[in-house]
Amino acid sequence: MGSLIYDGFGTPVRVDDRELAHLKMVITTKLRRAESFALSWLHSDGDGRSTVWVHPAINLRFDFDDPEPPQLDPEWLARLADEGVAGMITFSGTAGVPRRAAA
Repeated sequence: MGSLIYDGFGTPVRVDDRELAHLKMVITTKLRRAESFALSWLHSDGDGRSTVWVHPAINLRFDFDDPEPPQLDPEWLARLADEGVAGMITFSGTAGVPRRAAA
């Protein structure tokens, strides 16, 4: 399990390393393009969800427990990228395949 740390505040979001690697690829691509978007996840205890506004000027850190990067799934990346085009990327926050954002 890795961690997503947003702007140095709050509790780090624990995320499966493989899921975090996919998120990192899509998020960093959007930030390189100076694109802002919403990022949402379910709380690991099943009690609610959180959303943050991701902007190129706000610090974001990806911490991985596994020193070796996982293999990325092109279909998973495409689904996340499609959500990013719509302005909101949603993931489980509890490990596993990202949830699709409601249309």
